[in-house]
Amino acid sequence: MQATESFLSIAQQFKAVFLDSYGVLKNYKGLIEGVQETINELRSSNITIRILTNDASRSQEQQAESFYRLGLHGIEVDEIITSGMMAKQFLQQKITSGKIAYLGTENSAHYILQSGLEHIPVNDTDLNNLKEISAFVFLDDEGFDWNTDINKAVNLLRHKNIPVIVANSDKFYPVSKNDVAIATGGIAKLLESMLHKKFIHFGKPDSQMFMYAYDDLNKKGSFQKHEILMVGDTLGTDILGGNKFGVKTALVLSGNTSAEDVHVEINASGIIPDFICNSVAS
Repeated sequence: MQATESFLSIAQQFKAVFLDSYGVLKNYKGLIEGVQETINELRSSNITIRILTNDASRSQEQQAESFYRLGLHGIEVDEIITSGMMAKQFLQQKITSGKIAYLGTENSAHYILQSGLEHIPVNDTDLNNLKEISAFVFLDDEGFDWNTDINKAVNLLRHKNIPVIVANSDKFYPVSKNDVAIATGGIAKLLESMLHKKFIHFGKPDSQMFMYAYDDLNKKGSFQKHEILMVGDTLGTDILGGNKFGVKTALVLSGNTSAEDVHVEINASGIIPDFICNSVAS
């Protein structure tokens, strides 16, 4: 593990940079100060970028529009890779009949569940008639009643043995400097533990997004893994995923991991980034 003062001095050692979104480019306050200048510098150095996000609630187009509204300009749609894309691809290939039940927002369902099959929020399912339900998807941490629908999801999955897809593996996300909120992956982990089942997880740290991004790069050029840097704010998703995939990793301290706790968390987890810096803008 190497410490450095400048993110750009790290990035300029590579041909491509994979960037997490939340905690790296933006946070609960909006766009992280200086990010636009960093993106401009990467482009002027002919460094290819891809944004790898576990946000499964919005399409690539919606993600790009969100960046633009925050003030980050010049991000192309095809530079964004979401865990929702991976889940959508799986569903289109594997689930060919029946209805897909989901926990999340109608918008995220419309984006991910475009497989030609009917999708139904868990609240509208009939636990006494589940024969047409062929899969269940955890999409988002909003769009449902936490007091009733999580219980209903538990009972649906107790009664019916079907594939269960987790479109966003993040367990939590920051909502202020000191506080976090439970994310979709956290809900899914709770139900896995309760039901003694293993769900199908998409997003970092699993390899699907990294492989998709790597293959996408090599459609447009020639890239080796040692020429790619993964940048993230979370050891257990971004850094672990990059380490497993075999690319270099840089941990930034602008999101889930604080400067005060970084070495304690690294020692406790055993997940070691190759570089540490304050943010991509410093």
